[in-house]
Amino acid sequence: MSHPPPAAGRAPLGVAVLGSTGSIGTRALDVLAQHPDRFRVVALAAGRNVALLAEQVARFAPSFVGCEAAGFDPGDGARLLPMEEIVARPDVELVVAGTVGVAGLGATLCALRLGKPVALANKEVLVMAGRVIGETARAGGGSLRPVDSEHSAIWQCLWGERAESVGKIILTASGGAFRDLPAEDLTRVTPAQALHHPTWQMGRKITVDSATLMNKGLETIEARWLFDVPLERVEVLMHRESIVHSLVEFRDGSVKAQLGEPDMRLPILCALAYPERLAHPETPRLDLGRVGALHFAPPEMGRFPCLALAMEAGRRGGTFPAVLVGAGEAAVEGFLAGEIGFTEMACVVEDALGAHERGDDSEIEAVLAADTWARRRARSWIESRR
Repeated sequence: MSHPPPAAGRAPLGVAVLGSTGSIGTRALDVLAQHPDRFRVVALAAGRNVALLAEQVARFAPSFVGCEAAGFDPGDGARLLPMEEIVARPDVELVVAGTVGVAGLGATLCALRLGKPVALANKEVLVMAGRVIGETARAGGGSLRPVDSEHSAIWQCLWGERAESVGKIILTASGGAFRDLPAEDLTRVTPAQALHHPTWQMGRKITVDSATLMNKGLETIEARWLFDVPLERVEVLMHRESIVHSLVEFRDGSVKAQLGEPDMRLPILCALAYPERLAHPETPRLDLGRVGALHFAPPEMGRFPCLALAMEAGRRGGTFPAVLVGAGEAAVEGFLAGEIGFTEMACVVEDALGAHERGDDSEIEAVLAADTWARRRARSWIESRR
């Protein structure tokens, strides 16, 4: 698939980075800094890491800043605004949604409603409100550019292909921190051990989700909305090297895969520069001779109950995925705080899904209400175990 060359003399594209102090946000800024002729950081928004945010403001001199922490002073050169007002600014032409959880939902919808492209790294937003996000994008003319390595891989494999040619999507999973640990030992693992991922450097929440394979369950639902493929045609395959980022099987039996070193700067750059491919001096080059061998295996569903729960929530549809997100986030928080054990996270999610009555996911209010209910239900379960 050929792409047109960049227009000569065009102004740098104005970019807003939401979640700028997180794992995705910091890597996105690294990539943007390498291409000042192509991109300009117009806005930054972050949570409560005010020290790092202040450093980023000093380095990139954005016009607009968002911060959850009260009293943050962005300095004389920037205005402090909520995220939704930031993405609505006319000089914000591309939004990087690197926030975690429901926090970025309103800003993502606002950008899509205004016809802007969103480089989306927040899987929870699409899982819980995929129907609303899709309808908003179609109505407003906005577009989603996936940043997760797996969905970026699928996206790239589908460039130039017809939608009706897709047979199935195959998401690869590293297996997380405990992929080689005997299942009977999982009850004794600690948060510190769970946060030690064998191949990726990621945020705390997604690293724990990788260890439980909850992240892969979320990604199956995300793929359903991103690529308009029925959930039963999305599969998961274990791949410990994290070199093959995902695959697409077409109806004639052909399979495409996207390969690369496990470095999030690669899919971030792909989303930022689309439809072009820009050279980036710091991204690693894949040497298959050095890698030597690639291994694949089906997941052990009994070992990863969170994967099974997530896929079941996706099949049930409606507001069940929103409950999955809310209860899942509360469970991870409880585990990291030492309130529950590693294997109890699945129990928290199972309880919430079992108690929920399906709502209409075409209404954002119902989605948000389900998320709030699930968090309360999960907290109640966690507190009952103390």
